[in-house]
Amino acid sequence: QVQLVESGGGLVQPGGSLRVSCAASGRTFNRNTMAWFRQTPGKEREFVAASRSSGRTDYADSVKGRFTMSRDNTKNTVYLQMIDLKPEDTAVYYCAADPRDLLYTGVPSEYDYWGRGTQVTVSS
Repeated sequence: QVQLVESGGGLVQPGGSLRVSCAASGRTFNRNTMAWFRQTPGKEREFVAASRSSGRTDYADSVKGRFTMSRDNTKNTVYLQMIDLKPEDTAVYYCAADPRDLLYTGVPSEYDYWGRGTQVTVSS
């Protein structure tokens, strides 16, 4: 079993930057597929980024070039560095994990473990 805890959310102005973190427990962390999703009320959960244990990282088109996902296996932690934030980036950001080497990393139903989320608000 894997437990995930997100942190680092907050209020930022448009054009600002923020880094959110996800601390994971479990001895098999380095084998997991890790991902970030985001969701706003009334909307479906949206894929943001995913990292396989091999190091391959994928990004949604909406965040490519602005967001960077990184993974520190020694600390059992993944990060999402966000720059040039826009109001449409406002959402609860969730960390997700799955012990498998997922083929469809952008599908929420593929992930077995989820954190409780951290709120990111981009507003003047």
